[in-house]
Amino acid sequence: MNARMKNPAVVLPEAMRPLLDVVEATRRGGVPEETLELVHLRASQINGCSFCVDGGVKSARKAGVGDEKLFAVAAWREAPYFSDAERAALALTEAVTRLADSSDPVPDPVWDAAADHFDERQLSAIVLAVGVTNLFNRLNATIRQPAGAGW
Repeated sequence: MNARMKNPAVVLPEAMRPLLDVVEATRRGGVPEETLELVHLRASQINGCSFCVDGGVKSARKAGVGDEKLFAVAAWREAPYFSDAERAALALTEAVTRLADSSDPVPDPVWDAAADHFDERQLSAIVLAVGVTNLFNRLNATIRQPAGAGW
C-alpha cells in the first residue's frame, strides 16, 4: 500500500512547524501525557487513520500507557481500566471529533464532566490536541498514508 502523495505538511514544510508547535503546546498544558495519548488514539480510531493509530499506539506505550488501556480504548465506556478523568477526556474527544453527528455537538454534560477534572488550561490542551489530531487524521486519510510508513 502506498500513499497517494507525500503528506501536505511535508510538501508545504512551512505548514508543519506551526502544527508541531500546537502539539508541543498541548504537552505543556498540564494534562497527563497518558491522557493526551489516549485522546490522540481515540480520535484517530474514530477517523480511521491507520497511520495515526499505529503511531499513536507506539507513542502511548512510550508514555507508559499499558496494553490493557491500549486494547480497550475503543470500548472505554465498558472497560474498567480508565480513570474518571480519562473517561471525561475520552468523551470530550468523541464529541469534538464527531461534531456533525449531533445537533448539540458538545453537550453540556460532556463538557461539565471534563471541566470537573480539568481546569481551563488543561481543557484548552485537550481541545487543541483533539483538533490537531483531527487535522492530521484528515490529511493522512485523504492521501491514504499507510500505517507504519514514514512521512
